[in-house]
Amino acid sequence: MAESREKKVILLVGGSGYLGLHLLEDLASPTCDCTLAYTYNSHPAPAELVDKLPNVLAFHLDLRSGEGLQEISKSLGTPDVLINCAAISVPRACEQEPEAAKAINVPTVLVQWLNDLGAAQPPFLIHLSTDQVYKGDKSFYEEKDETKPVNTYGETKVMAEKYIQSNYDHYAILRSSIIYGPQPFIPLPKTLPLQWIDGVLSSGSGADFFEDEYRCPVYVKDVVQAIKLLMEKHFCGMRPMYLLLNIGGPDRLSRAAMAETVAQVRGYDTKLVRRVSSQTAVNRGVVSPPDISMDVSKIVAELNMKMTDFATGVAMTLSSK
Repeated sequence: MAESREKKVILLVGGSGYLGLHLLEDLASPTCDCTLAYTYNSHPAPAELVDKLPNVLAFHLDLRSGEGLQEISKSLGTPDVLINCAAISVPRACEQEPEAAKAINVPTVLVQWLNDLGAAQPPFLIHLSTDQVYKGDKSFYEEKDETKPVNTYGETKVMAEKYIQSNYDHYAILRSSIIYGPQPFIPLPKTLPLQWIDGVLSSGSGADFFEDEYRCPVYVKDVVQAIKLLMEKHFCGMRPMYLLLNIGGPDRLSRAAMAETVAQVRGYDTKLVRRVSSQTAVNRGVVSPPDISMDVSKIVAELNMKMTDFATGVAMTLSSK
């Protein structure tokens, strides 16, 4: 049976990924008086996650077929908020399996399910998109700029945005840059970007880093905070919302500049960072946009928040090492 509506119900789709785990850790705190649930698919709910969050519900969900949504409806009823972090987000993987990327990255099944619930007040959908919807031939893209992706990942994300905008009435779409930060409370088996850079530089061996591809890397806890502030707007009765927001850090940086910042913060020799052009790279299996830095003034004004500068984020990320 669905629970009483005394508590707000938050459903996190894609809860076992990097951002999802950071969201779960924050939202599962005693200060959040809500019923919290998450879904998983390719990464089954780890026993450690179940043990650490015994009061958080876990559901298997296949985003291609919708298998699992009926069980969610039965157990939760209608969620107040659905946060969609699920995606095939590795651009090379999207090039290799474009149909799978489309099926998972375009939330057709989720949106149809939300509409079919027939709620008098539609659930608030917070959907994670990407800076790779932009072509990459200018600096500091604004939300109003044309979307013209150069790879399959970006194409599927544009399709997702358009589908939501055409078929749903209460949403916030966040076009996110590279998300960096510490390992979540249950560490992922993969090496995270900053931690990899730190490992390479600390060994004294150095590495090549592209100096001509630009992003606005965003600290993971800023993304969590933005999502929480959006939920507050919803719970305060601001509906319907039709928000499209860039979310990134305040700094436009190449990968070389990111690595140099890590070196400076950690006290390594910046000469270990070898600046190279992306044009010298061997076939990467995917086209990468040269400059998809974003203007984030809209989200800063909308949510009255300050984005963490990269050097500070690096220091906070690596302080425990």
